[in-house]
Amino acid sequence: MQAKDYHVSPGHNGTHEERKRALLRDGEFYRAGVAHSRAQIKHSARPEVMFHTVLDHATWVLRTRADALLKPTGTSVSVLAPYALTVLGFIRKRKLGKQALGAGVILGAIGWYVQRKRAQNVSY
Repeated sequence: MQAKDYHVSPGHNGTHEERKRALLRDGEFYRAGVAHSRAQIKHSARPEVMFHTVLDHATWVLRTRADALLKPTGTSVSVLAPYALTVLGFIRKRKLGKQALGAGVILGAIGWYVQRKRAQNVSY
């Protein structure tokens, strides 16, 4: 019987040599998988990789939350991001950081007040 390149399952009635080659090949795949897993764990345990993973997760959480808040308006973070980056660039060039922060706080307070008034009007 001639040797074949396909995997012979343990229950298959192939020759002894075919079964032996299949087991050796399975052992090689297993050892390669273990070596790959060890390398991946070693890489993932490095502080800079852990920090990057935490940062990615935090960014994903914030983006998901922002998209959920924007869903009723029919827009998303990806649609607003280019405009936001343009505005941030303008604020940085003109050195208007403190004024922009103050305006943001005032607009946030006004939004909170309007939302609270609407909630009170609905409950009556």
